[in-house]
Amino acid sequence: MKFSIDKQERYSVIKPEDENLNSAVAPQLKSEFVILANEGITNLILDLSLVKYVDSSGLSAILTARRLWSNLGTFVVTGVEHAAVKRLVEISKVDSVLTILPTRSEAVDFIFMEELQRDLQAEPGDE
Repeated sequence: MKFSIDKQERYSVIKPEDENLNSAVAPQLKSEFVILANEGITNLILDLSLVKYVDSSGLSAILTARRLWSNLGTFVVTGVEHAAVKRLVEISKVDSVLTILPTRSEAVDFIFMEELQRDLQAEPGDE
């Protein structure tokens, strides 16, 4: 599977460059998620803008990332543009457990807001 990884200071973006996120490539994507989590990446954006088809194995890989980042920071999916991918999201109801935003810039803004909220909650109260 071909994908690009853009590592920034406060987040990373992984972007599959194959049109299909299926059982042939999902295990490699899951492995990459585990590697990124072990590297200490606290916030991850999965950009699906080039992906035209996702099957149950691909969906499982995405949910693996959600599970990994539930303890690390924030996981956001963006670029859900193609009809087949949108349909899978709707049918499987994963939009109820995933944060799905239309654009990468919105995903970055969301991550920054989540970090700010975590920082505020971590500060001791003034009471």
